[in-house]
Amino acid sequence: MGTPIVIAKKTTNTQQDVVLHAQFANRHGLIAGATGTGKTVTLKVLAENFSRIGVPVFLADAKGDVSSLAKAGESNPKFEERIKSLNIDSVPFAASPVVFWDLLGQQGHPIRTTVSEIGPLLLARMLNLNETQEGVLSAVFRIADDQGLLLIDFKDLKAMLTHVSEHAADYKAEYGNLSPASLGAIQRNLLALADQGGDQFFGEPALNILDFIQTDSQGRGNINLLAADKLMNTPKLYATFLLWMLSELFEQLPEVGDLDKPKLVFFFDEAHLLFDNASSALQEKIEQVVRLIRSKGVGIYFVTQNPLDLPESVLGQLGNRVQHALRAFTPKDQKAVKTAADTFRANPEFKVDQAITELGVGEALISCLDEQGIPQIVERAWIMPPYSSFSPISFDERKVLMSQSVLAGVYEQAVDRESAFEMLQNKVQQSQQQAQADAFSKQYAKQQESFAKQQAKEQERLAREQQKKAERAAKQREKLIQDTVGTFAKSAARSLGGSTGQKIVRGLLGSLFGKK
Repeated sequence: MGTPIVIAKKTTNTQQDVVLHAQFANRHGLIAGATGTGKTVTLKVLAENFSRIGVPVFLADAKGDVSSLAKAGESNPKFEERIKSLNIDSVPFAASPVVFWDLLGQQGHPIRTTVSEIGPLLLARMLNLNETQEGVLSAVFRIADDQGLLLIDFKDLKAMLTHVSEHAADYKAEYGNLSPASLGAIQRNLLALADQGGDQFFGEPALNILDFIQTDSQGRGNINLLAADKLMNTPKLYATFLLWMLSELFEQLPEVGDLDKPKLVFFFDEAHLLFDNASSALQEKIEQVVRLIRSKGVGIYFVTQNPLDLPESVLGQLGNRVQHALRAFTPKDQKAVKTAADTFRANPEFKVDQAITELGVGEALISCLDEQGIPQIVERAWIMPPYSSFSPISFDERKVLMSQSVLAGVYEQAVDRESAFEMLQNKVQQSQQQAQADAFSKQYAKQQESFAKQQAKEQERLAREQQKKAERAAKQREKLIQDTVGTFAKSAARSLGGSTGQKIVRGLLGSLFGKK
C-alpha cells in the first residue's frame, strides 16, 4: 500500500485531511483555476510531498517563482494565521533537492537532443508547418536516413534542406515532389526558430532522460526544475519540448505495472499550449502517451486555467483533480464552470458549480482516487502550506546550487562530431575536387594534343628540309661529276691531239652521256 500524501484540510472540518494515495499518483491529475487562485502553491505542495517520499519530479517554472522550492520557508504573521486556521501547530520548513535545467543553458544545465530524436512530427509542430510542409520535412528525414547522413544539430538540418533543395529533381522519382515553396517555408521557419534560441536545443551531448529519475543522499526525489520564463515566449518550442520528454520517457522506461509510488511525476504547466492548433496526428500521439505512460510508472499532472483547455479524451483519464476558483462572467466562463463541475463525483453537501465560483485563494475542490482506485466524492478544502519559501532564489544562489549538482559539467560543454553538415561539405569538396581534376585532365589532354600536333609539324618540316638537302646534294654531285668529266675530256684531247684524239673523246663522251 502506498503512502498517503496529505495535500489539504477540509474546509468544513480542518481536522480531516484530504489525501492523495501514492499508489494511484500515476493515474494522472489536473490542477486548474484562474490566475491568482493558488495553483502554484498547490503545485509546490504536491512536488514537495512527492520528493519527500522518494519520487522524482519534473516541472517547468513558467514565471520564475517556483525556484523557491530550493530554499527553506520562514514564518511571518500572515503565514502563522493561515496554519492556525488549519489547526496546524508548526511547519517544518525545509528546502527540496532541486536540479536546475534550461534549454538556453543560462539558468540551469543545458538540455539538448538531436534533430533525429525529435523526428519530423514534433519538429513540424515546433516550426508550425502545415500538412504539406510536414510531408516534405518527413521526406527530408527519409533521404537523410537512406544516405546515412546524421541529423544531430541545427546546422545539419539546414545543410540537409539546402542539399535537398538543390537536388529536388534527382529525388522526385523516389520521394515524390519536393516543392521548392515548401522547402523554402521550412527554411524560413527554421531561421525564425533560431532567432528565438531554439537552435541551442539541438546538439550533443544529448539529454539522458533517466537523469531526471534520481534521488539525493537522503532518499528524497530530485525536483527537476526547467527555467521556462524565457521559453514561454516561444510556446511551440516549450510545448513540443515537454511532449518530446514524455515520448522519451514512454519509449525508454520499462513496463512496471502498479507500484507503491510512481517512478516520476511530471507537471505540465500551461497545458493548453500542448493542444493549441495540434494536428489530428499529434493529438492522437498525445492521447496515446497519456493513456499508456502510467504503466511505465509515470504520473502526468496538467496545470492550466481552464479544464476546457484539455480534450475530453484526455480529461477523462485524470484520476486526481484539484480545482481552484473559476470566474463565470461570460458564457464561455460559465461553460468552463459547468465542465469542471461535471468532472467531479458530486457531494450532496454543496453544489459543485456554485462552489467553484466561491472558492477563496488557496481553497480548492479536490477529488482523488481512494484506496481501491475509485474517485472520491469532491471535497472543498484548504491546500496545505509548503515547506519551502514563497520568494524565488537569487541568480547567485541558483549558480551555487548548479555547481553543487551531481550533473555539474555533464552537459555544459557542447560536442560537435561529424554529421550531415560535415558529410555534405565533404561531398561538395569532393565534387569540386573531381570537377577540378576533370578540368585539369581535359586541359592536359588538350595540351598533349597540341604538343603532338606541333611535334608532327616539326617532323614534317625537318623531313622537308632533309629532302631539300638531299636534292641539293644530288644536284651538287651531278654537277661535280659533269665538271670532272669535262675537265678529263679536255685534258685527254690535248694529250692525244689531232682528230683521233677528238674521235676517242667523242666516243667516250657519247658512251658516258648516251650519245652516238
